[in-house]
Amino acid sequence: MEDGLSSFWGPVTSAEWCEKNFVHSSYIAEFFNTISNVPCILLALIGLINALRQRFEKRFSVLHISNMILAIGSMLYHATLQHMQQQGDETPMVWELLLYFYILYSPDWHYRSTMPTFLFFYGAGFAVVHALFRFGIGFKVHYVILCLLCIPRTYKYYIHTEDVSAKRLAKLYVATLFVASICWLSDRLFCKEISRWYFNPQGHALWHVFMGFNSYFANTFLMFCRAQQRGWDPKVVHFLGIFPYVKIQKPKNQ
Repeated sequence: MEDGLSSFWGPVTSAEWCEKNFVHSSYIAEFFNTISNVPCILLALIGLINALRQRFEKRFSVLHISNMILAIGSMLYHATLQHMQQQGDETPMVWELLLYFYILYSPDWHYRSTMPTFLFFYGAGFAVVHALFRFGIGFKVHYVILCLLCIPRTYKYYIHTEDVSAKRLAKLYVATLFVASICWLSDRLFCKEISRWYFNPQGHALWHVFMGFNSYFANTFLMFCRAQQRGWDPKVVHFLGIFPYVKIQKPKNQ
C-alpha cells in the first residue's frame, strides 16, 4: 500500500501487501511484515541447536538453516519491495519444500543417489527460470502442488506414530497452518476493507509468525519420526514445561 516516507530503495517493483509503505522508516517498506520474521529465525535457531547438540542427521541442520534463510529473504523482500528481493524470498520457499520432500520420502527410496540428484537439478532449474520470468499466480499454484505432494507421507507418519506428544506436534502443525492461511487470505482478499479500519490487524505479519511456529512443529515432528526409524528412543519433552523439543537416546554403538 502506498503512503508514507520516501523510499531509499526507489520505486516499488514487487508485489505489495496490506500495510502502508515506509511509515516508520525510509529503509523499511513494510515494517510489521519485516520484523515479524524474527520469531521464525529464533525458532529455527533453537531447532538447529537441538539438532547439532544431539547429533541428528545433517539433513535436519540443513532444514533449520533453510528456515532461517527463508525468513531472512522474506525480511529483505518486505523491507525493500523490490522484484529481485521478492525472488530471493520465493525461490528459497521452493527449495525448502524440496528438502521436506527429501526428508519425508528418502527413507523408503531404494536408489539413494537419484532423489537428491533430481531434487538438486529441479531446484537449480527453478531458480534459473524464476530469475528470468515473472510467474505471479503460477508460482502460487506450483508451491501449493509441492505442498500437496508432501501430505500423503506426512499423514502416513502421523498414523504410524503412537506417541501422544508426537501426535500433538502434528496437530499443532495443522492448527498453525490453518490459522496462518486465514491470516494470509484475509490480508490478501479484504485489503480494501481493512485499509478503512482504524486498526490494521497485519494479517501478513501474523502469517509469518504462525508459519514460524508451523515450521518448528513440523521439523520437530519429523525429527521424532526419523529418530524412531533409527531406533534412538525419541521422547518429546518440554522446556520450562511449555516449549516442545525432541530428546533422543542413541545406542552406545552409534
